[in-house]
Amino acid sequence: MRMQKKDRQKHLQETIQQNPFITDEELAERYRVSVQTIRLDRLELSIPELRERIKNVAEKRFADEVKALPIDEVIGEIIDIELDRSAISIFDVKKEHVFKRNSIARGHHLFAQANSLAVAVINEELALTAKANIQFLRSVKEGDRVVAKAAVLDTGKETDRTTVLVQSYVGKELVFKGEFEMYRNHARKDG
Repeated sequence: MRMQKKDRQKHLQETIQQNPFITDEELAERYRVSVQTIRLDRLELSIPELRERIKNVAEKRFADEVKALPIDEVIGEIIDIELDRSAISIFDVKKEHVFKRNSIARGHHLFAQANSLAVAVINEELALTAKANIQFLRSVKEGDRVVAKAAVLDTGKETDRTTVLVQSYVGKELVFKGEFEMYRNHARKDG
């Protein structure tokens, strides 16, 4: 049984407030209506599309936190970050990211998402990738949403190197894994 429009819009607003990263497709499935109906509901409620919601959340929450590179240079959208601990970004694979003949994402986009997240999570003005050990575990296709999760394994307080593990998922499936050794420029005072 379908909800009345007024009830659906009320629930829609609450759902998007709780999870600003939910897609129109997921909302359509949840409320058993078409994607077009969800878009019309969002328009009536003045709720921006997903990309704009993500951008707004990221700009509000993380612009002052990320030190090693400007937030707009991160590949994908950062949705959570705790410097020197962990970070999460999402990347929607579009037509311009895939090979024309088979719609499989070019690997450098997945690497760029993971690498820029590894840089962003470092709590320094300068962080560079010194070494990376990466694995592509399955192909990613146009339309997939890649969620990259970075975890700082050691903070490199004693050295100028930090190890960051980044694992990227499509749904619950691990599609990419990388261990990044990051050079961090500690402000040193030589006596």
